[in-house]
Amino acid sequence: MEKMHIEANTVQETLVIPLFARREASRLYPEIFSDTTAAELMEKIDYDFSGMEEKSRMYVEFGALEVAMRQYDSAYEVREYMKDHPECTVVNLGCGLDNTFRTVYNGKCRGVNVDFPDVISVREQLLPCGEGEINLGTDINDLSWLEKIDFDRERGIIFFAQGVFYYFLEEQVRALFSAMAKRFPGGRIVFDTANKKACKMMTKTWIKDAGISDVSALFYVENVESLKAFSPDIRAVSSRGYMTGYDMQKYVKKGWYRFLSRVGDNMMKMQIAGVDF
Repeated sequence: MEKMHIEANTVQETLVIPLFARREASRLYPEIFSDTTAAELMEKIDYDFSGMEEKSRMYVEFGALEVAMRQYDSAYEVREYMKDHPECTVVNLGCGLDNTFRTVYNGKCRGVNVDFPDVISVREQLLPCGEGEINLGTDINDLSWLEKIDFDRERGIIFFAQGVFYYFLEEQVRALFSAMAKRFPGGRIVFDTANKKACKMMTKTWIKDAGISDVSALFYVENVESLKAFSPDIRAVSSRGYMTGYDMQKYVKKGWYRFLSRVGDNMMKMQIAGVDF
């Protein structure tokens, strides 16, 4: 099979960079994270990973830890919801080449992977749908896609997003959550977020390229309670520390990384937020 060529500085590049982190996470932190798919997908891609491999070992290791924790946290939250809703629909927003649904699939639930049509096209070539899984190519901010999701209140529905909302305007997230709350009562969404300071750091390059000078227009969360104001149909909100809230730090052997994790969760408010409709 001919490898798929991925050019640098393209949208497709944003799909392959997390693969490298997931492969490294599996190698460095097997107690937390195991993702054989990432290594397999890297073999199918013609892309120069040398730039990432040449970065400092600390940068690579801690970046891999963050990716491992984010996927672990998302899967944990989905499984918790599935305890009461084993036949629910699991929707991966901004899925890229993420395989979280396959790690939580119980033979009863259904999975929907949502991303831009060109991203879904790449996904279908490299990571075809497995059992119980379908893809939906759309702009998440075109809210008409919500009507394409089959919904049964008794079965339930949970959405999750990993590294997605940092690049959305607050008004876009507010509109999305409000529409979800009306369309999917009894549903839930979980996503990673951070405060203004952290988001400004993470989106610095993108903001500059987009010509945005005011980071306050972008979506960030200082206090998870503020999410209740997004819709009167939101029943409850919750949060846990992104890096420290899931009792996984005992597997992180380097004290320096434990310190960085605490700084991220406490000073930058890196967290997994949950919104119940």
